[in-house]
Amino acid sequence: MKWIGRLALLLLAAFLVAGGVLAAHILRSLPQLDGTVKLTGLSAPVSITRDAADITHIEGATVLDTWRALGFVHAQERGWQLEFNRRLMRGELSEILGSATVDTDKLMRTLGIMDMAKKQLQGLSSATRSALLAYSEGIQHAWQSGAVRPSPEFKLLGVQPGGASGQAWSPEDSLGWALMMALDLGGNWGQEFARLSAAQVLNKEQLWQLLPAYPGEKPASAVDLPALYAQLGVFAPKGPIAAASQAAPTALAQWSADWVRDMGILDGKGSNNWVVHGSRTASGKPLLANDPHLALSAPAIWYFAHLKAPAGQWHDGQAYPALDVIGATLPGLPFVVLGRTQGVAWGFTNTGPDVQDLYLEQLDPQRPGQYRTPTGWAPFEERSETIRVKGQGDVLLKVRATRHGPVISDVQAQYKGLIDMQRYVISLRWSALTEDNKTVEAGMLTNWAQTVPELKKAFTDNHAPMQSVVMADTLGEVAYQSVGKLPTRAPDNDIRGVAPAPGWLAQYDWTGWLPTNQNPAVDHASIEKKGWHATANQNILPPGYVHFVGGDWTTPERFERIEQLLAASPKHTRESLQAIQNDVTSLGARSLLPVLRQAQPQHALGAKALNILNAFDGQMKPDSAAALIFNVWADELTRSLLAPQLGKERFQLLYGKRHFRAAVEGILQRSDPFWCGSIGCSAQVSAALDRALRRISAQQGADLNQWRWGAWHPAISIHKPFGKAPYLNAIFDVRSESAGDLFTVNVGQYWANDAKEPFANRHAASMRAVYDLAESEQSTFIYQTGQSGHPFDPRSRRMAKAWSTGQYLPLQQNGSALHRLMLLP
Repeated sequence: MKWIGRLALLLLAAFLVAGGVLAAHILRSLPQLDGTVKLTGLSAPVSITRDAADITHIEGATVLDTWRALGFVHAQERGWQLEFNRRLMRGELSEILGSATVDTDKLMRTLGIMDMAKKQLQGLSSATRSALLAYSEGIQHAWQSGAVRPSPEFKLLGVQPGGASGQAWSPEDSLGWALMMALDLGGNWGQEFARLSAAQVLNKEQLWQLLPAYPGEKPASAVDLPALYAQLGVFAPKGPIAAASQAAPTALAQWSADWVRDMGILDGKGSNNWVVHGSRTASGKPLLANDPHLALSAPAIWYFAHLKAPAGQWHDGQAYPALDVIGATLPGLPFVVLGRTQGVAWGFTNTGPDVQDLYLEQLDPQRPGQYRTPTGWAPFEERSETIRVKGQGDVLLKVRATRHGPVISDVQAQYKGLIDMQRYVISLRWSALTEDNKTVEAGMLTNWAQTVPELKKAFTDNHAPMQSVVMADTLGEVAYQSVGKLPTRAPDNDIRGVAPAPGWLAQYDWTGWLPTNQNPAVDHASIEKKGWHATANQNILPPGYVHFVGGDWTTPERFERIEQLLAASPKHTRESLQAIQNDVTSLGARSLLPVLRQAQPQHALGAKALNILNAFDGQMKPDSAAALIFNVWADELTRSLLAPQLGKERFQLLYGKRHFRAAVEGILQRSDPFWCGSIGCSAQVSAALDRALRRISAQQGADLNQWRWGAWHPAISIHKPFGKAPYLNAIFDVRSESAGDLFTVNVGQYWANDAKEPFANRHAASMRAVYDLAESEQSTFIYQTGQSGHPFDPRSRRMAKAWSTGQYLPLQQNGSALHRLMLLP
């Protein structure tokens, strides 16, 4: 038996050696925070310090050195994030992930993100191009120097930074990533598809009941869309929805398919921001708050940094002032996107304009490759793309485009089986895909602004996405401005971009761009009179505004709650604004609670559930049983009201990231027999509660005192791609219990069609910041993961608990250094 013992010792020794090698590799790949590193291209040493809040402070002798150093820092902290995003926007994911992501690559190649980025780069000023070049060189030289080592993702997938080309980042990649952010916040593309799909089975009245106009408004279009599409013969003669594959897709393939399918859906793609005039603050100076709502990811989308450089001159002799700006940067871009300088602070929300239009392009049955235009038949623009796929042969893609833009029905599967593709295809017109898009240049200029007027001037060239910006400076001035380019439409454009329009009729073409000085705005005097100005993706148009901006606003519950809380205090402080950001009272729940309380459940737990609901005030706290019951009931009710009329497959296609809550409220208010069916709305309400109680008790047991909303509503910051890999996701994802629902200020957007965790918080405050213009060093921030993108670095999860529990970290330009790294030429 001695040999067994010896073998066990040998195996143990081998295990310890292997573990030691792995641990050594992990430690070597962690970001270096102290010491010295040489970086090619610097003109002088650059100081990089990290303070107690883990904010990275970068100070160079020139702005080019500072931007080059920021590229280095993004490479060392977020190297995999940059690599994944570079491949995503270039349509090159399948080269490392295999056939699961071919759908995503096809969409990105069809949109032509990188082709347009290259064209837009040429239209920027030499100063901005040199900034982008310095930044990209910082990333490139970080890898080439060996100072940055690949994180585990590179090793697990066998990937080198930059792939076969070795080009880890380039100036056009920065332009491409700006376009990707515009794509994520772009407009109503997905809503147009929803109206097209629903129009196959609903009449005009029912269609606007399913996707109702903003409260108090009429539908943006009076056209009978179902009748129009029937008359044109748009729909396929059989089966509304493309048949699903018989083989169950992998989690990664399902992510890819869902990402492609859900492009352009507005529900949840929003944010909160508000600015309080000094007359309503304890200090007498403005306060500004911002929490952008984006899909939660690990690492987070943001990286907080402080960029500093003295005044100087560009290489061509052009002078620039001193740079001193702090806030949220986007890995891939060399400037602070959201933050403050010494003099001024700003915050974004998505304006939600209609800057994406879908067009029905009629095909010529006699001449393949031709589509109809106002002046006759014209050939498609065509190009060929080769998608390399790991583990199999290349995929060849023929990309088609019309005078409006790319043909997306070729690469979005939801059109197959819906429209008659022998007669029609669907193309996309999108404001961001124009060569004169200078959004990146506008972003660069904001970093030097010191006053509200200077900030407004900097935003002049912002193109896409269109953002609602609140601003405040240390002089006490405040303002609101919607920044971006808005397309104009002809008076006889009766569809107004709410649904696909006949592409061969000139009346539906865009006629130009609204002058930026006519964008929605609120001046200092108006804000002073009220005391504040807030936006939360509601209809932001001031009274009497004459231009059409869009019709797919987010319902106003978050905005109304912010208004309530701002009005409740005569004098606000930094702490009161933080409390508003973390408020979890759901006005969406409060509007439906009276209906739910009238339910007559048959379930054994029904009486206890109603007792809990009778005492419920709509606060979506993690330890609330009532919050759990309400949200599961709302999901069950939505399914039972809508799926029978839409059809199960169509409903599943449209539901999830789109919640249909306004439709449900309208149906119940009208006691609508079409949607509620023969059993009536009251019976539907009761039956939905029974199903909800069965569903919850099956997992959380029969003791309602133990039921918790937080157990079903964790905030999951998903890693790409290992968030879709069993076992690995436990290492690479970041999870924390969270509060809120779809309608709370502290939003907790869940995707109800997710097969495994339908109530998990997937889309929430990607960061929170409160800027104090009286004492700038008292400003605060937080986000949901941490600065490091390395999954084995404790800093990668450092902020998660603080974010989920409503805590903050100081946002200081003069924070004391805990770590100091010097970059040497």
